[in-house]
Amino acid sequence: MNLDKARSSTTKNMGNGCAVNGVCEDSVPSSAAGQRDTSPSVSIVVPCRNEAKAIDAFLNSLLNQEMGDIKWEAIIADGMSDDGTRKVLEQFGKEHRQIRMIDNPSRIVSTGLNACIRAAAGDIILRMDVHTEYKADYVRRCVEVLRKTNAANVGGACVAVQTGYVGRAIAAAFHSPFAVGGARWHQPTYEGPVDTVHLGCWRREVLEQIGYFDETLVRNQDDELNLRLTRAGGTIWQSPDIVSWYHPRSSLGALFRQYFQYGFWKVAVIGKHRLPASWRHLVPGAFVLANFVVLAAALLGMIFGRGPFSWFTEAGVGMDIAYAVAVLAAACIVAKKEGWVLFPVLPLVFSSYHVAYGLGFLFGIFHFSTTPHGDRYAESVFTELTR
Repeated sequence: MNLDKARSSTTKNMGNGCAVNGVCEDSVPSSAAGQRDTSPSVSIVVPCRNEAKAIDAFLNSLLNQEMGDIKWEAIIADGMSDDGTRKVLEQFGKEHRQIRMIDNPSRIVSTGLNACIRAAAGDIILRMDVHTEYKADYVRRCVEVLRKTNAANVGGACVAVQTGYVGRAIAAAFHSPFAVGGARWHQPTYEGPVDTVHLGCWRREVLEQIGYFDETLVRNQDDELNLRLTRAGGTIWQSPDIVSWYHPRSSLGALFRQYFQYGFWKVAVIGKHRLPASWRHLVPGAFVLANFVVLAAALLGMIFGRGPFSWFTEAGVGMDIAYAVAVLAAACIVAKKEGWVLFPVLPLVFSSYHVAYGLGFLFGIFHFSTTPHGDRYAESVFTELTR
């Protein structure tokens, strides 16, 4: 399937007189056809669960969007929240007819997004998350860039902001190429093609052609969808005109759990497509595995004598020294820009990004190679979605 060809075919069919909704131009009086409403219709889809602390601010930011001539609705899939989130959503729904809550009994992001998309009426599907703040023209800019580029998916950079000492360090490191392997969607000023993008905005027809989010994935469902889009010939486009602010985790423990899950579920994506979207996804796992090999060699050397194990130990020590130097250098670069007060904790932040992802990746390899298909909801640290 080629998405660019599919879109051209759709445009051609519409030019021949039939709209996407099946109403043909020649069946409409010429006066009515001349007055046809060309305003974009956007369905904003939002998965959430137990977001009582953030839901009010998100809904108010949504209502403050400068929509212009855009016809819009917001569909929020609630994962059966039990902290008061549902009451807030129900109240907003009563006061604002564009906002609607639906149930997401599976309680994971991918099923919530798909439920929203199926319930949506808009020609354009735009994803939002509760833990993100949006510039007032966010929706309008997404629509403009989508129309201008004719891309399969558009979005802005993931700009991290956080409060508190550790939280500020996590947000600062988030934009370092060293932390994320040079991923362009962490670079706020970059404009152009990317392999994935923060959140996303699609024409409905594109999602119907390529398929919705993979509901077997607790994490990384957006990466997997974008991988399908690019392999089908579509373009994912990042624009600095699309501005939002993401709130990352505020503690090292929460950051470690998050990136452990990212690494774990990345294995499922690679297993499905037999190839990673980018080779940088393999580096943390290889680094952690190498350290396990070095540790094993050191233990065997202690038992049987240095002999053939000494080379592994020495190489491993050299590798870890090089990594430590790289971590300190990256910490200096970030601290110089964001404040030297953050320097003491930045090495721990960088290590959490890398080691957590690498460990998760290795556990993912073990899990998905030994667990029967269909056991994805097993109650464990590997599969539970946490924040």
